[in-house]
Formats: sequence, C-alpha cells, structure tokens
Amino acid sequence: MRFPYKGLSSLCIVILLLSFMAPVQSVKANVSVSAHSAILMDEDSGRVIYEVNAHEKNRIASITKIMTAILAIESGQMDETVKVSSNAFGTEGSSLYLKEGERIKLEDLVYGLMLRSGNDAAIAISEKVGGSLDGFVWMMNQKAEEIGMKNTHFSNPHGLDNTKNHYSTAYDMAILTRYAMQNETYAKISGTKEHRAPNSTEQWDYVWKNKNRLLTQLYEYCTGGKTGYTKLAKRTLVTTATKNEHDLIAVTLNGPDDWNDHIQMYELAFKDYKPTEILPEGMVENMENKMYKGHVYIKNDFSYPLTKEERKLVNVKMKLLKPQKAWKDKRKIPEVVGRASIYLDGKKIGTRSIFYGESKESFKQQSFQSSWAEVFEAVLGIGRNG
Repeated sequence: MRFPYKGLSSLCIVILLLSFMAPVQSVKANVSVSAHSAILMDEDSGRVIYEVNAHEKNRIASITKIMTAILAIESGQMDETVKVSSNAFGTEGSSLYLKEGERIKLEDLVYGLMLRSGNDAAIAISEKVGGSLDGFVWMMNQKAEEIGMKNTHFSNPHGLDNTKNHYSTAYDMAILTRYAMQNETYAKISGTKEHRAPNSTEQWDYVWKNKNRLLTQLYEYCTGGKTGYTKLAKRTLVTTATKNEHDLIAVTLNGPDDWNDHIQMYELAFKDYKPTEILPEGMVENMENKMYKGHVYIKNDFSYPLTKEERKLVNVKMKLLKPQKAWKDKRKIPEVVGRASIYLDGKKIGTRSIFYGESKESFKQQSFQSSWAEVFEAVLGIGRNG
C-alpha cells in the first residue's frame, strides 16, 4: 500500500512500534499427505499454513468447474433459461445426461455442475455465458489473471484431458476458491448436499447429490468444495471448512488418499492456529500528538491466524504524516494520514491505512493483548507538506 502523497520520504514521520505478547492455546504438529501437491490456506487472510509442491503446474480435472461456476454466477444470468446444444449433449465423462434441445435454468446447471460434476452442464454454461466455448475460455483466463492465478491456463470449462494446455497449481486453485467463497451464491451452491431441479423433457425431476464425501459424510466441519478425477490428473480435490469461526481452504492434486489428506490438514490448523485480531477497527489510542489524539482510526480490523509462539513475534509499525500549520483548518487535513504495517517475525504480513476523523466504531481493546510491552515514539527527518 502506498501513501497518497508525493515526497513522503522527506516528511517528518511519527513511528509507533507496538509489540504484543499474550498467551493463547497452540501446539505445533506435523502433517504428511498422500498428494503430490497440496496446500492449506486461511480463507480470511490468505495465509498459507501448509504446502507441498503448491506452485507446481499440474492437470486439475474437474476442480476446473469452480471457475466455470463463479463466472456463471457473476454473469447475472442465473434466472435465465439455457437451451442445451448438440455440443453439450453427450459430452464425455461425468454427466447430468441432458438432452439436446432441453431447456433448463442456468442456476440449476450450476448446481448440477458443482454437485454432480456434469461435463455437459459445463459446455451448456460456457455457451450461454461466453457466447461460445472459445469465448468462455477467454473469460476464464481473463478472470484467472485478474485474481492473481499466475501459473494457470484454462482451455475448457470442465477439466477433461483433451489438451496439455490446461493446468493450474494447488496455490492458484486456493486463490480461486478464496475469491469464489466471497460470493454468497457460490458458497451456498458449493455447500449444498442435494439439489432438485425441474426436468423439461420428463415427468420426474432431477435430483443431484453432492459427490463431496467430506461434506456429506466424513467431516462435520466441511462447508463445501469440488471433486475431480481424470486418468491423467488422478484425484483432485478442493474443500472448505469452518470451525470456531476459522475458515480454511484445502487443495490436493494427484492425491490418492485425498479425503484423509484434507482432514489431516484441517485438524492441524484448527488445533495449532487461532484467528487473532491484531489491529481492531476504531479509534487508535496512545496518540501523544494533540492533532491526532482521539482523531485517528482504523476502518477495517486486521486479523491473522497465529500459533502461540508466533504471537510473541508480532509487531505493528505506524507511520503518520507530520501535522502541518495549515491543518488548523481541519478541512485541509487529508483523509488518510498514515499507515499501519503489521509484521510477523520481521516479515510484513499486512497493512492498514490510518484515517483522520471520527470512527463509526469505538476503539476495542486488542483481542490478544494483555498489556503493551513497549510503546516507542520517535520523530525521523524534517520536512514540510507543501
């Protein structure tokens, strides 16, 4: 994050170094997975808690459909009807067994895509949302670039092994899932165990049960995900889980024992890591400067999953612009007057802007801080904001 002022380095800056120390339950543990590539990511912060070959490019099979689903949802066409084309009809692999010419709601196709991994649904969705298969694949790659999937390339909407130019990584698929889970509709569909949809060509309805056994049978904390398998990709799996308001994402590629891989990773994180509020939203206390005292605040809190040992290694550095004479007219005080940088063992893990004015929320005591270990204020350099 950059300060919105040129020449900031020449300004007089106030630094507050805040060191936090407090107890919290945590135990270090080891985990070993069967998968060739795996990752466990904290959904809220994006912190990688566990990984193996997480950035290695691999075939991904039907977890491709996470991208297909979120693009369909974001299209705004979920209530529209789709006519199943000859291209979609009879698509190889897992199928909803749609009929050519059949009419079905896009929303129902997305449920069938995610729960039953329908490859025919993937083609029907791509033609509706992208205008053509090629148009939709272009959208997939544009979205991948937009959200930071740097080692991913899509060539189809279903993940079948029909080209070598269709691949991703465990890390990129976690990034995609983290993005998708911000969408309430996606989160709902991903976590649905059974869906019933009207069948326009028969007297009976479609009833689709989710293939994700972690969600339906094996793990009470699982909240959703997507399964995948092809002969070349082998078993691929993306799942999400929540326990005590701690949201996690697990991805495995080529994992012969993927159900247990995911459970192991989740249990490690739920046991050892706790979401910890480092910076609360609201007014920032301990301001010595009269201009700032009672007037600077954080808009959005900053939380991060930490072990007990790590909580002793957290510090926050706050840099504030030097108050100017012109600021006697409060209308001339900038909205953003500083930045808080959060460090874990010397490595920056996040930032928050510091705003001047009145916070909507009153200042809350640091959630894991029993007392300030140190409050250090220093003035560096001389300058004027001209």
